[in-house]
Amino acid sequence: MTLELRIYRLFSLTLCVLYFAVGCKHVAEREEFDPRKVEESLLHQEAFQSLETKRKLDPSNLHPSEVPYEIGVGDWVEIEITGVAGSRSETFVMPDGRVYYDLAGGVKADGLTVKELSQALEKALRRDYSSPSVNVTLREVRSRRAWLLGRLNKPGLYPLSQPTTLLEGISLAGGLFTSRFSGSTEELADLGNSFVLRDGQVLPVDLLALIKSGDMSQNIYLEDGDYVYLPSSLSQNVHVLGAVMQPQAIGYKDKINIVAAIAHAKGPSPDANLDRVLIIRGSLSEPKVAVVDFKAILAGRATNVELRPFDIVWVPDRPFKKLETYFWLIFDAAATTIAVNEGANSVETIDGVSPNISISIGE
Repeated sequence: MTLELRIYRLFSLTLCVLYFAVGCKHVAEREEFDPRKVEESLLHQEAFQSLETKRKLDPSNLHPSEVPYEIGVGDWVEIEITGVAGSRSETFVMPDGRVYYDLAGGVKADGLTVKELSQALEKALRRDYSSPSVNVTLREVRSRRAWLLGRLNKPGLYPLSQPTTLLEGISLAGGLFTSRFSGSTEELADLGNSFVLRDGQVLPVDLLALIKSGDMSQNIYLEDGDYVYLPSSLSQNVHVLGAVMQPQAIGYKDKINIVAAIAHAKGPSPDANLDRVLIIRGSLSEPKVAVVDFKAILAGRATNVELRPFDIVWVPDRPFKKLETYFWLIFDAAATTIAVNEGANSVETIDGVSPNISISIGE
């Protein structure tokens, strides 16, 4: 064999070895990528960026309303014509918003103050009495109520018969539910994920600071229709909301990833924007968010993401720009969904009334 032939064969063998090595490396790299596996990088806290939420607590919420009380449907009132024996009567405001008294017939009371109702009754009674003077006394408030639900000893719907702070409301509901074994409330009420919902918006109230640290700057006055919810720390739900076919809370048992969670919600809706699905994690006072390309996960170009208890998965129906603004829209919608579901679950024991809260999502 000539020297030239030996050199040629050696060179060819070297190329084959290099080609095989490079090929094996590429195969190994392909084998390491598995879209079904969980993306470890998104399990670490650094993958979630902190949000500086701009919603601030209105200082006026820390003071009782100075507006005179307006009578509402269901309120009990006592009516009496001064100087007329036997004219005293107790009645309530009917569903049509009127009170029916003596010869006055039906007089509109809903939305009037006690003084204004007295004047309206006096006007209606002038046909049968000479210069009647009518005294109206509010006996029981039933039209102004607040929902106090969750890990409380007596969750329910409570009347706001007088100015009532958040702590006073929790006291009306029997205080935080206490474990009969340890005497502790911490493992039963998740104060970090508790919230106050008013008119479809979550108020930036830190219940953890209020109850555990005594921060009275968080002790707001409750208003009619407020919804206070203290979830159980043992429930550990994951909420899948937004542009999905069936928004819902999913019980967290062992592990659940984002693909399985959205599948539980019957999949994305036709108008879903899957390029930037959000995972919100952490408490209301210290929220964090991760942006996930769900479309890439479905196409096998990115790996799956494992969720944690209390995560909110939000599938948007449109592109968004300011994450801080969009966070509150998401959190409001999540809280509203929880309020409606929890209120419906309590409807049998609370006068057949459920929260009537609208959901509004927009940029």
